[in-house]
Amino acid sequence: MPHKPLNLALTLAAIGPGPSMRLRGGEVWRATHTPQGPATLHLVMADGVVDVDAWGPGAAWAAENAPALCGEEDDDSGFLPREPALADAKRRHPGLRIPKTRAVFEVLVPTVIGQKVATDAAHESYRKLVYELGTVAPGPANLRVAPPAAVLAGTPYWAFHRFGIERRRADAIIRAAVSARRLEETTAMSIPDAWQRLQAFPGVGQWTAAKVALVALGDADAVPTGDYHMPHMVGNAFDGTARSTDERMLEILEPFRPHRARVLRLLLLMGASAPRFGPRMPLRDIARS
Repeated sequence: MPHKPLNLALTLAAIGPGPSMRLRGGEVWRATHTPQGPATLHLVMADGVVDVDAWGPGAAWAAENAPALCGEEDDDSGFLPREPALADAKRRHPGLRIPKTRAVFEVLVPTVIGQKVATDAAHESYRKLVYELGTVAPGPANLRVAPPAAVLAGTPYWAFHRFGIERRRADAIIRAAVSARRLEETTAMSIPDAWQRLQAFPGVGQWTAAKVALVALGDADAVPTGDYHMPHMVGNAFDGTARSTDERMLEILEPFRPHRARVLRLLLLMGASAPRFGPRMPLRDIARS
């Protein structure tokens, strides 16, 4: 592997930062849960080839699923944007792929933590949770494996407060942990059925489902409505407006189906944004929530 261009760092950056992954150009270390247990995966890309090593009880599963993780199952053959800037971004980043971790609960936890809070605060909350409730990953990389569903299912909501997570988000994580098996079943479903299953969980709306489907299921068409910045970024890039709406964003992106998430990732790589003015997202006092 791979059988097509691959930028390893850009592709796996979609998973998000944390104590379970280290990206260094053409080298990636990643700790994860698998159906066989925890594993650490080491990927090194050189001369168009990815070498794979793995440690832990889940090593065989992690190695077998490494191609999907690296976007080998992602098909962008029908993605031919006509907009000059977007076409240029596609040309400049031919190795950008949509990853597929097949670890749904593992992706859902940091996504729920990121609901309606500043990005830096969400990353810090997740880092604290993994360091305190997770375990040392197998292998030599000094990574942490995120806490498994069984641990979070037995953690009371008030214990999440020390991570900066209030009861609403804590309850969503706990409920998902209790039924984590039903979450993992989505990896064998069609994308529409998987979306329906994801959004049946309390606290999982369209924004969260889209974030999870993109990374865990490799959904190249996932669009997170309800995002604080995304509609403005899309509106500014296509319409030149400083502010936009979810409705207008979806209208703009409609011609790009089934590659709408791919468009969003390319816009981010282009440095697309919207003017920032008006109120910032408020700091949260979780001790009172």
